Amino acid sequence: MRTKKDYIKGLSKMKRNIYYDGQLIDRTDELQMDCLNTIGTTYDEAAKPENQELCTATSHLTGEKINRFTHIHQNKEDLHKKQDMTRMLCQKVGGCIQRCMGIDGSNAIYNVSFEADKVKKGETNYHENFKKWLTRFQKEDLVGCCAQTDVKGDRMLRPADQPNPGAYVRIKERTKDGIIVEGCKVHISEASVADEVLVLPTRALRPEDKDYAVAFAVPGDWEGLKQVVTIHNLRPRDHYKRGFVPGATDSYMIFDNCFVPWERVFLAGEYQHGGACALLFALFHRHSYSGCKPAIGDVIMGMAALGAEVNNIHKQSHVREKLAELIMTTELGYAAGYTASDLGKAEVYIPGVGFVPYGPGSFIPNSIYCNVGRCLSGEAVWREAEILCDIAGGVVATFPHEKDFINPATGEALLKYTKRNPNMSSEDQAQFWRFLGDAMCSATAGIHNIGSYHGGGSPIMEQIAITTQYDIESRKKLVKYIAGMSGGDREALSKKKAKK
Repeated sequence: MRTKKDYIKGLSKMKRNIYYDGQLIDRTDELQMDCLNTIGTTYDEAAKPENQELCTATSHLTGEKINRFTHIHQNKEDLHKKQDMTRMLCQKVGGCIQRCMGIDGSNAIYNVSFEADKVKKGETNYHENFKKWLTRFQKEDLVGCCAQTDVKGDRMLRPADQPNPGAYVRIKERTKDGIIVEGCKVHISEASVADEVLVLPTRALRPEDKDYAVAFAVPGDWEGLKQVVTIHNLRPRDHYKRGFVPGATDSYMIFDNCFVPWERVFLAGEYQHGGACALLFALFHRHSYSGCKPAIGDVIMGMAALGAEVNNIHKQSHVREKLAELIMTTELGYAAGYTASDLGKAEVYIPGVGFVPYGPGSFIPNSIYCNVGRCLSGEAVWREAEILCDIAGGVVATFPHEKDFINPATGEALLKYTKRNPNMSSEDQAQFWRFLGDAMCSATAGIHNIGSYHGGGSPIMEQIAITTQYDIESRKKLVKYIAGMSGGDREALSKKKAKK
């Protein structure tokens, strides 16, 4: 296992292929340091004795101690710990910890590569390729990102029907040594600060879409790969520092005749498994959301409670109602994720069939509860912002800049006239409004809300997963039985429940 210092040193040795605002930049550019410090927290916390159970695991491949962010879930306890680790770390940084993409992509490909080999009956070595890659990923304690979302071109057309064949990342050519790919993956979190990039499909595929059924891993500075990055930093402060300054990045990843050797390829044309790979990554990622979103809910809850206290309205009944709503959303999201962990098994749910064994034996969280938790808490972000806005009032949008508070001509008067609660210092109240301004009125705050709503899949995708995988027919039969209608089958329903 490495340290935060080791991680940043490794990035400094990678070649330049990242473009920001028209300029080619280093991975350790000052603009990226807030993001590096955020991810660096995963190394700092994993080194603490009190976090060993939560932040580290034992590799099932080597038996060595590894960072949990590089682990393959072996049982439901691993799923529980991943969720709790994510919540704890996100609380430390006040938002996204920026490292879940690697573990979620790894767990998806680990299972899909096994199933693809099984169907090909020894013709491919995808799973062994992936295990070799994973062994190094674990030993070197690397940061991985997962490049799934394609640009998609005309949304009404499937991949092979696009006028631009690169609208989805595809295999352009196969050679004896590997594949050549082209296309672009977008909105890829932490790609500019990742050691390795995991690439996988974004949707279900048809036989004619087989060239788009591709999964592989390459270093972030691989030949033929360019990144165009957006960097999400808060406005810097010179005088009134935050306790922690988070940061995040997202990349457009352009694959231009990018050669990938076979030992780094984990799927290449097996279209039946393209959709499964896409869905499994989304499932694991939505499970991670049941750790990070409750942590963000904890922060939002604290902001709302403190905002009410600063405004001296914290004893009002309408504030209590709003706080209760925030608590319910936060803990229902966590409870759904916890249930998804507890019902996890080495199986996936096939509509019309039920649960079937899948993969080499690693554990997969329950899909219904992953999607329920992600959908409920994802849709709540705008309501949570509304609650904060209501409690805070307009001051959060117009609060003076920090230098006005150190200016002798205005500072004393500003402290005097911005104080609301007589039982809290003027300085603390001013510091709170600066923090809430970061969380609600900055460009980064707007980006965060969009990410919380769409990240891991928009709510419509969770709704589709829920309604296609939930046993609605048995509920209809239940009502038919109770109502005395034909077609009711109470006995069959009982048997089905008993089997589960």
